[in-house]
Amino acid sequence: MHRITVVGSGFAALTALRTLRQASADLELTLVSPTAEFVYLPGLIWIPSGLRTGDDLRIDLRPFFERLRIRHIAASATGLRDNGRVLDTTLGPVRNDALFIASGGRFIKKLPGIEHAITPCEGIASAEAIRDRLKTMNGGTVAMGFAGNPNEPAAMRGGPIFEFLFGLDQQLRAEKRRDQFRLVFFTPAERPGNRLGPKAVGLLLAEMTRLGIDAHVGHKLKGFTPTAILTENGDVPADLIIFMPGLTGNAWFDQTELPRSPGGLLQADQYGRVVGCERIYVAGDAGSFPGPDWMPRQAHMADLQAQAAAHNLLAELDHQAPNKTFRVELLCIVDANDHGFLIARNERHNVVLPSSRAFHWLKRFYEWNYLRQYR
Repeated sequence: MHRITVVGSGFAALTALRTLRQASADLELTLVSPTAEFVYLPGLIWIPSGLRTGDDLRIDLRPFFERLRIRHIAASATGLRDNGRVLDTTLGPVRNDALFIASGGRFIKKLPGIEHAITPCEGIASAEAIRDRLKTMNGGTVAMGFAGNPNEPAAMRGGPIFEFLFGLDQQLRAEKRRDQFRLVFFTPAERPGNRLGPKAVGLLLAEMTRLGIDAHVGHKLKGFTPTAILTENGDVPADLIIFMPGLTGNAWFDQTELPRSPGGLLQADQYGRVVGCERIYVAGDAGSFPGPDWMPRQAHMADLQAQAAAHNLLAELDHQAPNKTFRVELLCIVDANDHGFLIARNERHNVVLPSSRAFHWLKRFYEWNYLRQYR
């Protein structure tokens, strides 16, 4: 019986577990993560307005583990030994015949004063902090922005910022408070949202103009203060700063000899295998993969990578060469609490569909349908 250890409990990790169990009932599957829960991060955008609470997005995984006969170790990974066959954790070593790393990425928090900004996709507590701050504000300036990894520009997750931004505009209008607030979008990128495709950039900037959202783009960030974003082209005053930094690898990667990309992620090949390593695979934000520079950092892409990597891991265990690649596909709805834009991109097409209430409800239906497999 093969022993497979999966690290993490996010989209890529759970998809890998489902794929592995569907392929074989005889595998000994172990998941290592600090808690037996899954947080549906795409739903964080709805916490500030009250459309969702933390409990709506926090899923207890113990029933899922029981159904799929998965052993959960409530610990954090700390390193690797024996060519990856021993995973060191805060609860001791875990031996494996194959290792699947899906422990996500880590936000780069090196800019001076970054403690004055809230990073919304860090989890439920961050989204609740935005909600609670907004409740205490009678007006002022809210600035939202994102940046990338200077050593690996693709290691970024900027899309949710557009959703928090448009969602806040809609929320304040519903509360009849929009005229009391100035909303500002900022990023060092000259063409924000370029990974969504050329059509999307124009749409997003036009929507900001229509809604009266100011944009401060194309200027390098220098840091933050409690009341401003500092850039090379002047300061942007703000009473609340919401900022998504670029991504790098988990801290525990430093305690391994696994190959790293320029941006600090695990270097993977087209099959999801960590380059030069035997029976070690990666999916999601933990890895750096070959492909176009617009390859998204989103749940859908993590699922596609995890499915392919899990099949290839099983092939390698069966002494066969990995041969399943993942398709590169961006599929998202940029939501604004009661309507949204649909944006899709692959190697051949880039589709942008105008705002519709139907897309908002489609996003909510997708959430319900996705989560029911884990409830």
